[in-house]
Parts: sequence; structure tokens; C-alpha cells
Amino acid sequence: MSIKLTLTEDEAEIILDALEADMEGYIESAKEARGNANRADVKTFSEAAERIQTLIARIRPLVE
Repeated sequence: MSIKLTLTEDEAEIILDALEADMEGYIESAKEARGNANRADVKTFSEAAERIQTLIARIRPLVE
């Protein structure tokens, strides 16, 4: 399924800022999980951060 959405540049920037903050949270959680030797959580949080980074990379060029 594909979703089409029309946003202003400001709205897209707000989404990018929120995604970046969310990604930073996942990166921090992965670091904490790594420190606790919780491999499953490291994998989960790292994958979430990677997926968010991929989405940011798709959106960023549209607003620059």
C-alpha cells in the first residue's frame, strides 16, 4: 500500500525533526542495550534507527 500526502516545506521539516529525534532515541536505547549485553534489543533498536534513517534520506532531498 502506498500513501500520497501533500505537505508544505515547513510541515516536512517538522516531520524530519521528529524522525531525527526518534532515531536518536533508538540509537541511545541500542547503546544501553549493548551495555546490558541484551543482543535482541540491540538488534531491534538498531533496525528501527536504520529504518528511520532510510525514511529521512527519502524525505530530506524533497525539502532541500
